[in-house]
Amino acid sequence: MAATGTATRAANPAAGWAGSGQVSGRTGDTVDWITRFGLVATVALLFAISGGMLWLVGYNYDGLTGNPATKIHPSTYLLVLVFAWRACTFGNPIGYMVAVADRRPASALMAVISIVLLVVVVARQRPGMAGMIDTFVAPALLVMMLAEDDEKTFARMQTVVHAIMTVNALLALFEFATKTLIFPYRLDGEVFMSDLRSTALQGHPLSNATVTSIYVLALLSGSRSLSMPLRLGLIGLQFAALVAFGGRSAMVLTIVLGGCYLLIQGLRGLRTGRVNLLGAALGLILAALVPVVIAVAAAYGFFDALLERFVSDSGSANARVEMFELFKHFELRDLIVGPDIDLIESLRRISGLEQGIENPIIRMVLYQGAFFTLLLFVGFALFMHEVARRCHAGIWLLMLGWLILLNTSESLASKTTLMTKFVVIALVLYRPARVVVGQRAREPGDGQPKGLPLRR
Repeated sequence: MAATGTATRAANPAAGWAGSGQVSGRTGDTVDWITRFGLVATVALLFAISGGMLWLVGYNYDGLTGNPATKIHPSTYLLVLVFAWRACTFGNPIGYMVAVADRRPASALMAVISIVLLVVVVARQRPGMAGMIDTFVAPALLVMMLAEDDEKTFARMQTVVHAIMTVNALLALFEFATKTLIFPYRLDGEVFMSDLRSTALQGHPLSNATVTSIYVLALLSGSRSLSMPLRLGLIGLQFAALVAFGGRSAMVLTIVLGGCYLLIQGLRGLRTGRVNLLGAALGLILAALVPVVIAVAAAYGFFDALLERFVSDSGSANARVEMFELFKHFELRDLIVGPDIDLIESLRRISGLEQGIENPIIRMVLYQGAFFTLLLFVGFALFMHEVARRCHAGIWLLMLGWLILLNTSESLASKTTLMTKFVVIALVLYRPARVVVGQRAREPGDGQPKGLPLRR
């Protein structure tokens, strides 16, 4: 027995750190109920609580002023607490961190890179402190915690995501119809009354559009636990909400990628001869009803706001051209380490970029420097690859849509919870079927049986 234990530690150095801490050996029930409840509650807070809601209780999340502690989303705080609880109940906190980092190395790497850059940002007194935590640390921490593959946690997360996104779409349509924003986007308490696009539960209209677009793509190529009629109904509801949010890039991308995916799947079905008659009949009925629905919606002015967004974009297209002109004012040395912040802010306002620099790479190079941007880009690429490996084959559609949408706004270059939401949608709605080998459940892409201790 002693020889076996010695051999195990020699083969896997992390085993020595883990000590006696273990996870339950029952497949599908690997974490305690507090951890499971905490992770599900984290997802619920993440998708359901916006900055506009937080302002109503005195929590200035989106603003520039106020207590620095309020610049971090409550879901991130809860996630850290759940991680600490799980590490303590594991038996050896250090062993737990080493074990989950060993299971998800790219996530651990991105968390470490983000924390190091956070220290650098604070030391250099540059903007983006909270952004490093909410934007990069939170999703990495969540992926590491989900490495334990607790089936009940994933099932409940899936229910929460579908329920909240449905409520989000219904609320968006209600706001669109009544021209009344329930939880309007606020910056230091100020509501932009000229922008009546729906804000629903996600806060800013563009954040809503991004998350909704990603969710629609996930309903198309993922969410295999849902029946086809239910998926089609949710897709129709979410696409209607996209119009209410007014995100042009998200709408165009959803139509193009979604249409291409359906075409590919249809041709594949015809080529193999495996055509579901019920699904085909339902599809033909829906196709026949589409013109009627469009005509009725147009008669009630449903597309007026959408057309207005395409005709008048509030200078958004011009901003995407002007942002490249900023590089002419800096030397290469300044761009590598990050130019002077006051100079950037002055040039941005002079160039008419008051709403921000609508590209994450360019914004990050200008505010943090090319070196740190490259470091984060490498961590992000490895992280995305690791997430994709834990999903079934249809994830390519979601990944492609996600990477395109990222480059249409500041996105990851500013404080946002978008990447954490993407990670949840990807891992929960694209969870691969488990292959049972004997009494041990394995997941494609993993070399270690699930439902066993992370390390003995």
